[in-house]
Amino acid sequence: MKVNWTLEDIAKALFVVNRHAKTASDPSHLYQLKKQTVAKLLEQNKAKKIGLHFSEHPKLSRQHSTMLVQIADYYFHIPAAKDDFKSLPHLGELDKTFRNPRPNLSLSQAKRILSSYLDIPQQDTKPKQQTPVSRSAYYTPSSLGQFTWPDKKKRRS
Repeated sequence: MKVNWTLEDIAKALFVVNRHAKTASDPSHLYQLKKQTVAKLLEQNKAKKIGLHFSEHPKLSRQHSTMLVQIADYYFHIPAAKDDFKSLPHLGELDKTFRNPRPNLSLSQAKRILSSYLDIPQQDTKPKQQTPVSRSAYYTPSSLGQFTWPDKKKRRS
């Protein structure tokens, strides 16, 4: 199902995916979705490279820079390529007072929008249920560690 999403819709979906990726236990799929979307938007000239910022989290105690990209009214950081260091201005430290607008969009809707835009099938991220372990009909559970305390003696009143 191919839907023509507005640039604003895609930017909102990217924001939601990026926000959830920062706290996810396995963010690789979400970051991959972000990377592919930003790359496609840059290729289609729908996103604009603004400049470079110093990263808040240095790698191996070494400072590095990330590229600031504008999509509609939203700004995102992505890893910078070598060519970007030659062609983009360095903006210095990150402005911590600026915040992107908060969209009212769920993660599942955001993933659906980005998957549709990229024309890829949406990956199911629901945890797979474990199949029950089949045991022999002769299995007897161990009683070790299941000590039951004797009832306390009733006191006379």
